[in-house]
Amino acid sequence: MKYVLDLVDLLDDPDADGKRVAAHLDTVAGPEGSGAEVTTVTGERGSTDFVLVRIPGRDGRTRGGPARTLGVVGRLGGIGARPEMTGLVSDADGALAALATAAKLLDMRRRGDVLEGDVIIATHICPDAPTAPHDPVPFMDSPVDIATMNRHEVTGEMEAVLSVDTTKGNRIINHKGLALSPTVKEGWVLKVSEQLGELLAVVTGEPLVTYPVTTQDITPYGNGVHHINSILQPATATAAPVVGLAITSAAVVPGCQTGASHETDIAAAARFAVETAKAYGGGRLEFHDDQEFDALVSRYGPLTHLQSFGREPGES
Repeated sequence: MKYVLDLVDLLDDPDADGKRVAAHLDTVAGPEGSGAEVTTVTGERGSTDFVLVRIPGRDGRTRGGPARTLGVVGRLGGIGARPEMTGLVSDADGALAALATAAKLLDMRRRGDVLEGDVIIATHICPDAPTAPHDPVPFMDSPVDIATMNRHEVTGEMEAVLSVDTTKGNRIINHKGLALSPTVKEGWVLKVSEQLGELLAVVTGEPLVTYPVTTQDITPYGNGVHHINSILQPATATAAPVVGLAITSAAVVPGCQTGASHETDIAAAARFAVETAKAYGGGRLEFHDDQEFDALVSRYGPLTHLQSFGREPGES
């Protein structure tokens, strides 16, 4: 919670940017520094700062070890919608959770608690993102397109991806707190990971809540079909298994609404990400069953075309 509150204070500012975030993480990390990489990207509707933090593990890939690398992606359109809305918007929750995860892991490392595997955390910071019409409530948009986001937030080093995103602008998930998606890999919607589900129940102290994922949700943005939101867009850019951790509400809440972030839920999401990193890098948790996935592909063929835009209407 401390890390979340510090970040809320930092990001609820019209001048918030990636450099300020990196400086804050450097302070948390101590003498070793955070190593946060900040990349500013300008699109047709403004600019945003991508922030990527690599935290090497004791036996991680960066040190030539066998421990696997987890990616934690904070998905969002923007942390603010200025000048249309004044203040931190609900959509900022994904960035807050990812950055709180980075802060906690960096502080753990400073104290001597180093995880077995590497962890890569990525998100972006935009205090004045545009909004977009969406049913049932308006979405936060972004100054850059989803393909650009994926290039900067999903790396080839990530062997599994936990994507954290506010998922409140819908009538599908009527639950305040956290909800887990099925695992998505190379166009396949696989079963919910029982190990991740059990871990989420332990972290929250509540029964596991999951939510339905449609084929439409795992196709790339911009193909003209409805998506619940962008939480599973990282799955269009990697062969690694991706799971969405949705920060949810019992009521329908617009992503561009201010005063709608719940710090306790964001902190729970960050704690779950930290515990997932411990278990996944330590080889004690799986996002999916490799043998079952291979059997599905062998029997029914690949579905990687769902990671692309496919054919245009009218094409044969």
